[in-house]
Amino acid sequence: MSILEAISHIKTNWKDVLLKNDVILSKIELEHQSQKNMFEPHLHIFPPNDKIFSAFNYFNITETKVVILGQDPYINPNEAQGLAFSVPYGTKMPPSLRNIFKELQTEYGQLRTNTDLSDWAQQGVLLMNTALTVLQGKSNSNSLMWREYTDGIIKEISRRTENVVFILWGNNAIKKRDLVDESKHDVLTGVHPSPLSASRGFFGCNHFRAANDYLVEKDKLKIIWV
Repeated sequence: MSILEAISHIKTNWKDVLLKNDVILSKIELEHQSQKNMFEPHLHIFPPNDKIFSAFNYFNITETKVVILGQDPYINPNEAQGLAFSVPYGTKMPPSLRNIFKELQTEYGQLRTNTDLSDWAQQGVLLMNTALTVLQGKSNSNSLMWREYTDGIIKEISRRTENVVFILWGNNAIKKRDLVDESKHDVLTGVHPSPLSASRGFFGCNHFRAANDYLVEKDKLKIIWV
């Protein structure tokens, strides 16, 4: 399945947004193929094409309540599933997700154990990375090829919605801040929950409660995080 074919299976009106920059997607497809030719045959690109756009299959763009923006997908097999920071239920918990759950426990006094974050997506949380694919074992390897494309998505969300909370974790995500119209949206920024940086400001960020406070203020249903 090609990247464009994967988008054809999207059942929400995100499909129009995702196809808006189809020329860029065609270039990304070619770059993926070049990577496969360049590296040893067993080196994989995560997630597989049929899961790259999973985050956009849960709600329409105008139903977006929160955007959690990370860096790129997990680099190990059987982890990346097209939802930023999420891994399939039963999969060993990655360190970044473990730190997210620690922060949730601090904020809400409850420990979440389910690593599949699709319940967040079902409530209108877009779990997206600044790069939608990554080479196995090589963090940030595909960030440049996706930059313009994910810029376009953020711009469309900002333009077509109101009162969305943008949670930007890590430098790659924070660079997208200028794409958000802060006169009609809320933006929360912080370090990435990776073990390399979480102790430098992620813990204690209170982003989950802050997001819900904003949603309630705007007469929207809060997110059940735990």
